[in-house]
Amino acid sequence: MKKITAALAAFCLLWGLVSCTKTENNRVVIFTSTEDFRTEHMRELLKERFPEYTIDVQVLSTGNHAAKLKAEGASTEADITINLETGYLEGLSDMLADLSGYDSSAFLPELVPANHRFLPWDKSSGAIVINRAKLVELGLPIPASYNDLLNPVYKGRLSMPNPKTSGTGYMFLVSLVNAWGEDAAFAYFDKFAQNVLQFTTSGSGPVNALIQGEVVIGLGMTLTATQAINSKGLPLEMIFFPEGAPSITTGMAIVKGKETRAAVQKVFAFAMDTLVKDDKKLYCPEPIFKDQTNDIPNYPRTIPYADMSGVYDLALKDRLLSRWQY
Repeated sequence: MKKITAALAAFCLLWGLVSCTKTENNRVVIFTSTEDFRTEHMRELLKERFPEYTIDVQVLSTGNHAAKLKAEGASTEADITINLETGYLEGLSDMLADLSGYDSSAFLPELVPANHRFLPWDKSSGAIVINRAKLVELGLPIPASYNDLLNPVYKGRLSMPNPKTSGTGYMFLVSLVNAWGEDAAFAYFDKFAQNVLQFTTSGSGPVNALIQGEVVIGLGMTLTATQAINSKGLPLEMIFFPEGAPSITTGMAIVKGKETRAAVQKVFAFAMDTLVKDDKKLYCPEPIFKDQTNDIPNYPRTIPYADMSGVYDLALKDRLLSRWQY
């Protein structure tokens, strides 16, 4: 009887280990910094395509996304990272898997890194987003330049993402550093901050503040503003000042050591073949593919991009962010 009991116990233990391994092999964790509407669409497509997998899509702000991966290293629970700023991916390249086995020929070649540690996810621009009707109602002028935003009549009516936590905020900072020089740009933001209601944690924050009527002007993302116009019918407009639209690219990657798992391979291949293309078609049509069109209503067809030299220079980023006080 004791032998039978021991055998049953050993069988149960072995079955538990097998079940646990099976569960773990079918679970894929994705870190992403996409906006809510993009994330939900991603989740729906993944659930439909992989009903047999447990796919955990975790949304993190850009800064927290990068910091979590850096702190956890190869032991992170993330298997795949999506929509992380290219500069951060460059800095994390040692912990990312080699993707040279994946076909990257459809992408613009200048967006594919030589080390093949990540592939493009999107290119997104920033714009000065305004509520013209509200400005007219309040008797406030329509701004035509960054310097116009220093007018005291805008006090408490402006919003911008914090460069320390948002890739969107950082790209605005870099664009003005490139246009005016570092000291002049920081002198400008010292004055600009006096009119800001809030420096938001995420890039979507300023447009959300516009939606809620908290501000009338936001330094925000073109795609977020377009989504608000198309989905909510809001009277928002996008303006590009003479310095041009700041822009940034993001990528997708597999954490090194996770690339051998079949579930991770299949989900990442689906991200390349379907998720990224669907996202460009529905939400963010700015060019990352060789043959790409913009069919999204109200999304600007011609965007005058700013000089973004050095935006992926990590040493420059550390220096600029150390000077940011807001």
